Amino acid sequence: MSRPTANAVIHGARIFDGMELLNADAVAIADGTIVAMGAAEEILAAHARLGIVTIDAGGALLTPGFIDAHVHTVFAGMERLGCDLSEAEGSHEALAVIAAYVHGPAGAVEWIRGGGWTMSDFPGGAPLATDLDAIVADRAVFLMNRDHHSAWVNSLALQRAGITAATQDPAGGRIERDAAGNPTGTLHEAALDMVADLLPEETPEEFRAGLLEGQRYLHSMGITGWQDAILGNYSGHADPYDTYRDADAAGELSADVVGALWWPRDVTDIPAQVRSLVARSQERGTKFRATAVKFMLDGVIESQTAAMAEPYHSCGCPGADTGLNYFAPDFLTAAITAVDAAGLDVHLHAIGDRAVTHGLDAFAAARRANPGSTGRHHIAHLQVVDPDDIPRFAELGITANMQALWACNDEAMLELTVPVLGKERSGWQYPFKALLDAGAPLAMGSDWPVSTPDPWQGIHTAVTRTEAGGDGSDPALNPDQGLGLIDALRAYTSGSARLNRVDAAGRIAVGTTANLALADRDPFNAPLGELHSVTNRLTIADGRIVHDSATSMTHHTEGAA
Repeated sequence: MSRPTANAVIHGARIFDGMELLNADAVAIADGTIVAMGAAEEILAAHARLGIVTIDAGGALLTPGFIDAHVHTVFAGMERLGCDLSEAEGSHEALAVIAAYVHGPAGAVEWIRGGGWTMSDFPGGAPLATDLDAIVADRAVFLMNRDHHSAWVNSLALQRAGITAATQDPAGGRIERDAAGNPTGTLHEAALDMVADLLPEETPEEFRAGLLEGQRYLHSMGITGWQDAILGNYSGHADPYDTYRDADAAGELSADVVGALWWPRDVTDIPAQVRSLVARSQERGTKFRATAVKFMLDGVIESQTAAMAEPYHSCGCPGADTGLNYFAPDFLTAAITAVDAAGLDVHLHAIGDRAVTHGLDAFAAARRANPGSTGRHHIAHLQVVDPDDIPRFAELGITANMQALWACNDEAMLELTVPVLGKERSGWQYPFKALLDAGAPLAMGSDWPVSTPDPWQGIHTAVTRTEAGGDGSDPALNPDQGLGLIDALRAYTSGSARLNRVDAAGRIAVGTTANLALADRDPFNAPLGELHSVTNRLTIADGRIVHDSATSMTHHTEGAA
């Protein structure tokens, strides 16, 4: 997909260059490259000419294009095109969306699939098969929740998978059951694969459509690059690796993308797996390369599958369950050390404090074994971090990859998380400021479709520790862990760019290709509680305009000065 390179002057802007606010208020772009920065009057006089577009920012903030350091663009785009529950609020609305989809033309398929439902909308975080049966009983239903760690299925799907009261929970998974042991319709972690493995494989056309819709949506949010957090066969999805390569070869990929290659949980031959990953990493295109490796170390707290050092609480007292480890510590250390030695970057999912500790232990061993390594490794999510582990991020050079939108007292936090963590561990959640003060590199991402990919929503919560768009009635979550606005912007631009090894893409500087996002206002001159309401007006990716909200901008041409 060919787009003309940008030739424009953006003036009257507040400019954040990826590290600091500048005195300059104008940027000139020629053939997609930033050629000048400075005072608007001087830049317009020197660079505005007949036919060039000039954009009056009206005092709004111009930043580098945001880079989402943890996202699932293809799957999220496909969910937007399928039975999309991401905007549904409450169980009744979710069921209404499902009914509309099932009875519409898109729902005339053998399997109803989609996702985006919220655990806190259902008692105990576990929706029921019987509610789906009332809508559609003659076709199987498989709906992933927002965090993709649980699935909601109907009775026909359970029947096809052979899941009954006699079925044992698989290793690394759990089946929700009633008092008699019968499955009720929610499957967690590895248990969801029992149904997911039966799903018809998506077609290449469906994957391509999902990628392009996902890219369009991310560009509309000011995002110009990302790291796709899973490339591989995972939870019933085929591998989108070829989708990215084909779109890149066809010129349809306008974002800069790093893929994180999935490390399956059942791998036993570490050298063979590393050789396979290295081979894939060497097949690089113009805009896409798969140079990271993804390990998922544990589950999530809401389903009590995150790996905790101490047991989850039940009825206010410690119980016996400490969650799930998907890799034995010795195996994880050997695998990460081998990946690091091969020159690939490591991307870890770690929610619980035990998972974070195991990840850091493995990185420490890898640093000792490979003293010349330049791996830009990171741990994503970091919901509960033992305070003793916080200094280790800086010591080991491990980036804290934050999904900041979760760091608030929303319904899921208050109803499903705090009660099972208890007071002390609840105070360890999302320690962004402590990590920053300890010298840890920071990056930021959304985990879309788990959460909205809108960077300003995430920045709002990173700074205020309150729910973006909430009614303000809930207190901030560990408010001492809020970041400053500058620090949050650094994480979402230059921090994530560094992680993806595209440092220049996270900066606004003369001589670099234009990757820019123009907001609709200057958030530095507005109350912090309004950060979530900032929207994106213009996106330039790889020197090309990929999103232009023309109704909110002034475009005109000027003659030579």
